[in-house]
Amino acid sequence: MNAEPFLSELARQLERLHFDVVLIGNAAAALQGAPVTTVDFDFMFRKTPANMRKLKALATSLGATVLKPYYPVSDLFRVTRDDGVQIDFMTTIHGVRSFAGLRSRASSVEFGGATLLVASCSISSAARKPRGGPETWPSSTCCRGHMKKRAGRAAKLAALRRESDRALVEMIRRQLALPPEKRTNFLRKRLVFRGSAL
Repeated sequence: MNAEPFLSELARQLERLHFDVVLIGNAAAALQGAPVTTVDFDFMFRKTPANMRKLKALATSLGATVLKPYYPVSDLFRVTRDDGVQIDFMTTIHGVRSFAGLRSRASSVEFGGATLLVASCSISSAARKPRGGPETWPSSTCCRGHMKKRAGRAAKLAALRRESDRALVEMIRRQLALPPEKRTNFLRKRLVFRGSAL
């Protein structure tokens, strides 16, 4: 599902309100080229009285509601709309020391004529090493023929992992070749009863 219409609408409203936020989480990672999907948008902001007023004004302009779910480790405000759009605004994130530091490293991406700050992320695609190969299996539990079958299976799995890693690297390269505003096919749609789908 293409997130571009939602991002354009959000960017325009945030810019109109002069609401200083940075897009974080899987949506930001997807815009940076990571092969991830998500069902919501996450933003970090400073919790000030002015920003709380802007958050309420944003919800009103989007035809949404502001909720305060109970999460003891984080100060989170959730903006939800009847069509399933969910936007989380957080004031603290594990591993982020300050909003100013996050903001200074963020990149600007234009959606619908408005600029949106997107958190930077590094994508590492180091090849994974297969675990639990035949050399780690205790010989007392397997006969020689069974060990050969397992070794063959382990070799096939290792080859599949290498091929999967190559495909992942190629997918990341293709995403990074696109401009950030074109990397928007990451949004999953919430299903009515449970789960999500692309």
